[in-house]
Amino acid sequence: MLLAIDAGNTNIVFAVCDGERIRNKWRLATNTSRTSDEYAVWLAELLKLHGLKFADLKNAVIGTVVPAALFDLRQMCRQFMKCEPLIIGDPDIDLGIGVHTDRPNAVGADRIANAVAAHHLYPGGSIVVDFGTATNFDIVSAAGNYEGGVIAPGVNLSAEALHQAAALLPRVAIHRAQSVIGKDTVPAMQSGLYWGYVGLIQGLVARIRVEQGTAMQVIATGGLAHLFERDIPEIGHTDGDLTIKGLMLIHARNAQNRQGSGKRPA
Repeated sequence: MLLAIDAGNTNIVFAVCDGERIRNKWRLATNTSRTSDEYAVWLAELLKLHGLKFADLKNAVIGTVVPAALFDLRQMCRQFMKCEPLIIGDPDIDLGIGVHTDRPNAVGADRIANAVAAHHLYPGGSIVVDFGTATNFDIVSAAGNYEGGVIAPGVNLSAEALHQAAALLPRVAIHRAQSVIGKDTVPAMQSGLYWGYVGLIQGLVARIRVEQGTAMQVIATGGLAHLFERDIPEIGHTDGDLTIKGLMLIHARNAQNRQGSGKRPA
């Protein structure tokens, strides 16, 4: 089985993948002070709950946008799984797609994984909207190439910024406001955050489609995708596991290449 690790700015997702199936998935708050031993103790207990152990995990793939977390995640794989993990972003990785940006190496691993999965699972040109710490819009051509994107502040980040910057504005949960006009501070903030992001997403999708000259499909992923999808008819697909699926596809491609060349898979 494969351990796929998606390390983001807010959470790290660990997924146990059996063939093309995601068997188990767990989420841990990102904390760069954690050691490889701490990751291993936490993960070992969760594996045990599902009748698994480290010996069942033969391979690993890591995609991270937090460089400081990579060392200990890699060490955990080496020490407790006895394997060398595949790292998205390493120069010898075969992504199976082109990255058509000014600095391809600067594109986040999560965005690359999303593009790979979107092309494989939802053929045709697409806009992947990832609701994470940042709200990312990733453009995937019909040929499967990553063509760039848009980065906007995530909705939780915006809510926290309002609270931190304005003395009289409280910290609020992201909530679908029933009416746009709020009658008090909290519902007014919730309306601005929720309906403001609905407008942001619809507006950017429209502009991207005009710029691309085609009605590209929209795929939503990330923790808050399900909250927003009901009010954004442009969203054609919602796939909360898109990033993990992309990591699985990249690992499978490179394992096959290495087996074909006689090298040991990562």
